Amino acid sequence: MRASSSPRSNVQQMGGTTRRALTAAAAGLAMAAAMAPLQASAQGAYPSRPVTMIVPYPAGGANDAVARLIGLKMADMLGQPVIIDNKPGAGTTIGTAIVARAAPDGYTIVLGSLASHAVSPHLIANPGYDAVTDFAPIGLIGVAPIVATVNKESPYTTLKQLVDAAKKTPGDVMYGSSGNGSPLHLAGELFQQASGTKMTHVPYKGGNAHTMDLIGGRLSVIFDTTTAAMPMIKGDKIRAIAVASPTRLPDLPNVPTFAEAGYPDFEVTAWYALYAPAKTPPEALARLSSDLGKVMKLPEVDEKLRALAVKPSYGSAAELGAYTKTELAKYGKVIKAGNIKAD
Repeated sequence: MRASSSPRSNVQQMGGTTRRALTAAAAGLAMAAAMAPLQASAQGAYPSRPVTMIVPYPAGGANDAVARLIGLKMADMLGQPVIIDNKPGAGTTIGTAIVARAAPDGYTIVLGSLASHAVSPHLIANPGYDAVTDFAPIGLIGVAPIVATVNKESPYTTLKQLVDAAKKTPGDVMYGSSGNGSPLHLAGELFQQASGTKMTHVPYKGGNAHTMDLIGGRLSVIFDTTTAAMPMIKGDKIRAIAVASPTRLPDLPNVPTFAEAGYPDFEVTAWYALYAPAKTPPEALARLSSDLGKVMKLPEVDEKLRALAVKPSYGSAAELGAYTKTELAKYGKVIKAGNIKAD
């Protein structure tokens, strides 16, 4: 019978095995330590997962169309999907407040607008956010000028005729809007202040009921956005008599500006922009702003925005920040002066 190994030889063999195991383990740890910074860098690179864009409007409208266009192209630039999440309600404050409270990591952004960042904060008692301090601006996308529209059979073919009628019989001229405190309501209030007239505001509960009543001759005028009004104007359902832009619009070359009609200070526009939560890392904000700038240079984006009657007007994060403060202050004064309340 073969003799068994001695205790000493077993210890030597075990010792050799242990040394080899320890050596291999040490080598593995060294390699892991060397790779850790690279892995951390790869995991921390922004963006490493999908970005959600909250749209505080229902699906199907102009704001939604702008969001989906920009989101699709931003996804190409970021190399990650951009998920559009519609969260309408309470004058845009529900969706906007969600973003204000979201983790400031660059993965949740909002399509902001005149309503969300300049009007609703003054109208809603507790909107759930501060339009300036709770957000980090990314960039301005575009603007949609206000256009004064009348029934196509209306006796008012010029803005002067409308103003003369409003001054002759104060209150008889009725202007419609999509609701108390809506951008359309505020545009009408601003024009009354600019023209020294007194017109009667007729608010509707959203939708296009106000436009239908204009077509039916039950309203005198609507101060609408070009995005909403242009299809009806081109379809010869209503007539435009003035547009609130610095120059005439290519799609409405025969329609004078409010400045040409004698109101140079009346430049009222709806607008679209992107914001992230405050305290979002600078590198994420820089990437988002830079990629938005690249998207805005794409001919396809320019063409599609103009088809929506939105004038492409990219503004940097800093420019949007300044613009937001100006618009917030401007409409705060209008709302206070007109003692305007939300529906």
